[in-house]
Amino acid sequence: MYPKLELFLDGEWASGSGRDSQPVINPATGASLGELPHATDADLDRALAAAERAYKPWRAVSGYERSKILRRAAALIRERRNHIATVLTLEEGKTLAESLSEVDSSADIIEWAAEEARRTYGRVIPGRTPTVRQMMIQEPVGPVAVFTPWNFPMTTPARKVSSALAAGCTVIMKAAEETPGTAVELVRAFQEAGCPAGTLNLVFGVPSHISDRLISSPVIRKISFTGSVPVGKLLTKAAADGMKRVTMELGGHSPVLVFADADPVAAARTLAVGKYRNAGQVCIAPTRFYVHESIEKPFTESFVEATKALKVGDGMDSASTMGPLANPRRVEAMERFVADAEQRGAEILTGGKSGSNQGFFYQPTVIRNAPDNSLLMTEEPFGPLAPITPFSAFDEALTKANSLPFGLASYIFTASTETALAASDGLEAGMVAVNSLGLGLVETPFGGVKDSGYGQEGGTEGLEAFTVKKFVSLM
Repeated sequence: MYPKLELFLDGEWASGSGRDSQPVINPATGASLGELPHATDADLDRALAAAERAYKPWRAVSGYERSKILRRAAALIRERRNHIATVLTLEEGKTLAESLSEVDSSADIIEWAAEEARRTYGRVIPGRTPTVRQMMIQEPVGPVAVFTPWNFPMTTPARKVSSALAAGCTVIMKAAEETPGTAVELVRAFQEAGCPAGTLNLVFGVPSHISDRLISSPVIRKISFTGSVPVGKLLTKAAADGMKRVTMELGGHSPVLVFADADPVAAARTLAVGKYRNAGQVCIAPTRFYVHESIEKPFTESFVEATKALKVGDGMDSASTMGPLANPRRVEAMERFVADAEQRGAEILTGGKSGSNQGFFYQPTVIRNAPDNSLLMTEEPFGPLAPITPFSAFDEALTKANSLPFGLASYIFTASTETALAASDGLEAGMVAVNSLGLGLVETPFGGVKDSGYGQEGGTEGLEAFTVKKFVSLM
């Protein structure tokens, strides 16, 4: 059920002796799934040479033909959805239902990129004289290095890889060491769909060493990273030395504004689904709940009821509705957040404890009145913790929502169009959802502002992130 873990270099799978390795752990049981080989410096140099060599012939392939390869990759992923979803759940922990949804979404993402490959439009700019033709055209930026996280080990790599390949770039992907099997299956689909050798390479290892070696290489012309704010800032600084383009999708701490005219029960039930998806390990998960004081009681009661109804267990168990956290670091972080909130006078309404002696489980938790200066309200929890705070005035809620350096996602619940427009205008975030959780769709841009990064993935913006603009004046 779990694949052999290998690197993919210049069209060949590689493992074997002479490389360091690390175990991959099932977060539901603590058992080892397999040994993951780390790329040596020679492996990284081979990947760089392959990406450089393959770039010119790959960019010369028409968008029409690149589109066919991406479509075949998407079809293979759909054929193997049950197997890939099982691998994903075993190594990341989310429920099998969530994994199946992620695999399906990844195939949709790749198909979207396939369509965009045929629509890398430029434009004609009217000349000042009849004999002049002025054109802007889009060209691939060059070989790219992409760094992907463990929380969505299928959709995040699919988004980066498919957009880069669609644009005509070659790719070296450093996928997360916690979830390598999913990355292996994704790359295998692209390989078997017909990606030429060198166009897509997969490596694992010590993240800082790999990023240093790849980003410092003159071969790499673009970096796309999804992960924490501190690491994103370090990679951006490293990229600046070579004037390399970057897309940074970093952390968030998404505020939710539930106004007095919202339906408190419906809002609570909707938001609980978003909060506990993937055990809260979602960068756009609603994480700071500001609820108008007039409806705070029914909202909180409904939210607690929905939280208590969750069945926490092994993601492979069909009865489970929330799986474990992905690693023991997240359990330790939850304990730290809750202890700090309690010490500062917050009220634990449900949960607040680890859930099992086996695996990395933590109870879904609702906390009321965590102080604004508590760790929970200032740092991204990235776990199943839901702090609820009442507010009395519009400006108060907006000030609290914008008080942090993050600006990724935000949510508004109201029956008033006027309030929705005013709040969405005032929120400092790259994405705003009103009365829904509708963010991160295939056809829409995904990205943040402030410390949450810059640049977008997804939508038409996703392919443009891997292109450069060239102006041509023809007389």
